Amino acid sequence: MSRLAIIGSGAWGTALAISLAQRGSHSIALWSHTAAVAESIAQHRENHTYLPGYVVPGAVTPTADIAQALAFAEIVIGVMPSAHVHAIYTRMAPHLTANQVIVSATKGIIASGTELLTYQRISEVIGDVLAARQLSLPCAVLSGPSFAQEVAAVRPTAMTIACKEAKLAARLQDELSGPALRLYTNDDVVGVELGGALKNVIAIATGIVDGLGLGHNSVAALITRGIAEITRLAVACGGRRETMAGLAGLGDLVLTCTGELSRNRRVGIELGKGRRLGDILNGMGGKVAEGVLTTGAALGLANGRGIEMPITAQVDAILHRGKSPREAVAELMRRPGRDEL
Repeated sequence: MSRLAIIGSGAWGTALAISLAQRGSHSIALWSHTAAVAESIAQHRENHTYLPGYVVPGAVTPTADIAQALAFAEIVIGVMPSAHVHAIYTRMAPHLTANQVIVSATKGIIASGTELLTYQRISEVIGDVLAARQLSLPCAVLSGPSFAQEVAAVRPTAMTIACKEAKLAARLQDELSGPALRLYTNDDVVGVELGGALKNVIAIATGIVDGLGLGHNSVAALITRGIAEITRLAVACGGRRETMAGLAGLGDLVLTCTGELSRNRRVGIELGKGRRLGDILNGMGGKVAEGVLTTGAALGLANGRGIEMPITAQVDAILHRGKSPREAVAELMRRPGRDEL
């Protein structure tokens, strides 16, 4: 029996715990930042706060004690929001051991620094935190088209597990696949991480045009030009173009831009209807739309590499500088003509 620790008991962390428990061969610790949430899951076998309506199996042990969650775990899966990655891995570090493997299932890009901002993928942040403790643990990335509710409902889902070491990727593929969760391996960690992070920005854009009532043509255009934009940045950062045509690229983008369960798309829809960003976020019940934070960091990363990202730039202007959604769309349409390829 494999021992897993899932760090983060939001909707996605809980859904992964439920899915992985279907194997019947895992002992799973589910860590919650809040003791009340952990106690409620343990008592009711349901996460009423973040994922109501889905039974949490007995193989899953909820806890608010991070040392207890990590003790004896062979695979540690981080599922916290990107804004908390540095702080939570800093808390985890004293309790990690050399024989453990980290799997990051957090999607985002983090801006760090005070005077000179740098922009890091989640695995880079994790590596820095562990290096400060003289720890060097292998780190893989789990990404792809996956709504938490559908994973929890044990509906067929395919994702990518990315790792530079082929043997470790194959081991994780075997350990984390299940009756309704199929994993494909990839050694392009950069591409898989950036695909998972940047699709949330484009999902906000597609939500905005939905909220404005601009129709399906607009959505299709944004998805298509969005994957071109994502690919440009991913390749400039060392990722591979073909990864962007896979599950962690186009697959995740299409789902997040069109699915009714997408939080980022929902934020965009409400912005398109004229609501204020603060009011939208306050009404999400503590749930996170990662694209709101990722947009500015993605633009900073692109600017540092001389990469043009016009859709991302307009989303950033709407989110953070009060630009009118209609004016942003009009500005995209007024851009000079160019060759598609």
